[in-house]
Amino acid sequence: MTTTEEAATDAQPNTSTENNCTNDIPHNGGNDNRDNQSQPTTSNSADANPNVKKIYAVSVRWEREQERLRQELDAATDPVTNKRPCLTFTIEDFHKYFCCCARRVGSFFFLLERKDGSPIIAAGPCWPFCTLVTVPLILVLSTLVMVFIVFNKNSGMPWWFALIYCPILAFVLIALFCVSCRDPGLMERVADEETAEQGWFWNEQVGSYRPAGAMYCREGKALIMDFDHVCPWTGTAIGRNNMLQFRLFVFSVNVLCYLSVGLVIWFVFFVNFINK
Repeated sequence: MTTTEEAATDAQPNTSTENNCTNDIPHNGGNDNRDNQSQPTTSNSADANPNVKKIYAVSVRWEREQERLRQELDAATDPVTNKRPCLTFTIEDFHKYFCCCARRVGSFFFLLERKDGSPIIAAGPCWPFCTLVTVPLILVLSTLVMVFIVFNKNSGMPWWFALIYCPILAFVLIALFCVSCRDPGLMERVADEETAEQGWFWNEQVGSYRPAGAMYCREGKALIMDFDHVCPWTGTAIGRNNMLQFRLFVFSVNVLCYLSVGLVIWFVFFVNFINK
């Protein structure tokens, strides 16, 4: 499990870089009364008009880079055929063709969203690792255990043990989906200066105010409430909205792992000693 430690540095000057976790400035009038931290007015009107999508607090540097890439693509467009180059030979090509139907917010990809722009299914910044490593690893190893041990009549395993192993495997996959495809707690961009009076701090990296519990995720390029770390095995950041699912996944995958190892050891012992 890889952990990216992010530490908020409050009351610092506005020297913003992507290598820092946060770069916050407490404005005058800020206090430490956390009980009065009500939801402030955001920089968009999504609440007033459901047809307007929410604007999330993402890296302003990333937004400038995206705008620069769009300008370069427009400059490279053939004026006669009006065709753009298919490849840019960057990581953006990977996201473009595998997440072509998703709306990108920082390094998150909204595969399914509501009318106001809030995500229902969202892939995290490390989704290729989760898709190409974590899921196949769980499925392949578990399938081998089921084929050669659980469902093998010659293994000496009682038939009812499949009623224990298969639900555990299903629970692991469901928990992984709930972690990987859930909004970890992305914060909307807040530009209302009155939030400074509620103990919120200005964050230069995302150009938004943030509450004390929100932190900037460098991999996700976004502000996340109660951000803990980025887990490449689940492919996403871990925050307020998916922390419970993450703990359930860690617990269940350990149960599945130890159970599978125990079955292999039992099978080797049964074949080599009991049958002989």
